[in-house]
Amino acid sequence: MQIIRSASYKRMPWKNGGGETTEIAVSPPGADFAAMGWRLSMATVAADGPFSSFPGIDRTLSVLSGTLGLDIGGARVDLMEMSPPHSFPGEAAVHGVVVRGPVTDLNVMTRREALRHDVRRIAVAGEKSVIVEPRTLVLFCQTGAVSLPTGETLQAFDTAIGETSGGAIVLKSAAPSTLYVITITPR
Repeated sequence: MQIIRSASYKRMPWKNGGGETTEIAVSPPGADFAAMGWRLSMATVAADGPFSSFPGIDRTLSVLSGTLGLDIGGARVDLMEMSPPHSFPGEAAVHGVVVRGPVTDLNVMTRREALRHDVRRIAVAGEKSVIVEPRTLVLFCQTGAVSLPTGETLQAFDTAIGETSGGAIVLKSAAPSTLYVITITPR
């Protein structure tokens, strides 16, 4: 697996200019929004405002800190650290409200015509076996430190990306840790 340390993440303005995002990974590497197949990023949301529109993109948002209210096409959902990841179409009219902030979120995007994704937040304390789908596997460590089957260790906010044939992977942590397990598969 390729390990990407948080210090190497790329910062850039939001598509709508309303804030800043931290790009963790994009496929293919270096692709812009028009050419990307998938993208993983974090953002800090300090003020209420509209989300950028991404036609043809499926998104899943997870709140890492704070509380964010989302109005998605007239339906309201409040997301906080313990909320399940929330998926919505990228072209939906979305307005964010900072309920408790600033908010830091984790955003997964895939091009709908070619890919689908699944995002799970898991707790790792001691040894944990996780079943994953075949294809691209992305592991994002939110808190603590998690040892991977390769022997590498992810610290908080580090990411690992690789291809997997699917099945069970064993993760280890000496202290309670939180990890996002993201699979990206072709349609």
